[in-house]
Amino acid sequence: MEGRSVSLTSKATIALRVARYRPETDDKPHFADYDVPLRKDWTVLDGLNHVKNELDPSLAFRWSCRMGICGSCGMNVNGAPKLMCETFLTDHAPGPVQVEPLNNFPVIRDLVVDITSFVQRLPQVKPWIIREEEKPVDEGEYLQTPEELEVFQQYSMCINCMLCYSACPVVGLDPHFIGPAAVALAERYDLDSRDEGTAERISLLSDHDGAFGCTFVGECTRVCPKGVDPAGAIQRYKLKAAQSSVLSMILPRGAR
Repeated sequence: MEGRSVSLTSKATIALRVARYRPETDDKPHFADYDVPLRKDWTVLDGLNHVKNELDPSLAFRWSCRMGICGSCGMNVNGAPKLMCETFLTDHAPGPVQVEPLNNFPVIRDLVVDITSFVQRLPQVKPWIIREEEKPVDEGEYLQTPEELEVFQQYSMCINCMLCYSACPVVGLDPHFIGPAAVALAERYDLDSRDEGTAERISLLSDHDGAFGCTFVGECTRVCPKGVDPAGAIQRYKLKAAQSSVLSMILPRGAR
């Protein structure tokens, strides 16, 4: 049973059951078991680094900051998408702890997935400030109040860890669905007081491949380590798209 109280002696260990896949030799992924020290302050990432440094240097996985900022160490732990640097071994005692690559991405090697499709989705929503007319530079910055910042700040916290794409059943079924993080990114800029590009983004996201591809399972928000709430962003986008569609039918073209 996960999370069971265990005795943390100097000799305590826990089993990591790690997915392995080498395309040059393997027809399909398989699992390898490793015993790693079970310490109060060790995360799954510490366990994987112990395997690589002490037991099997051929193990491949991504990581960088170890502080829940870079988003690079996202993997599946016992079937759930998590950041390895924030997932403690003791929370999964007595084990085994099964570590696999994120779902819905091609596996390059072991725990490393190909993120090309994710990276290609993000620029589609025009994630930059769009202005109908830029004021001269010598007139200064576009200033914001703390209240204006607070409106979009939640959606700016995404670290591109891709946990929401691993958890999303639609991403797994429809390769054309733009996905939760991309819609949340669009919402971040739509809510920015300096931006005037909402209409452009709505035209991009108001079809099945955009916000309306979502079936609102809500797993993307549940697994987000930063509280971004991409499911909420998607529902907001559906409402904006519907309102825009109605207005386009009842208002003259010049008044839209």
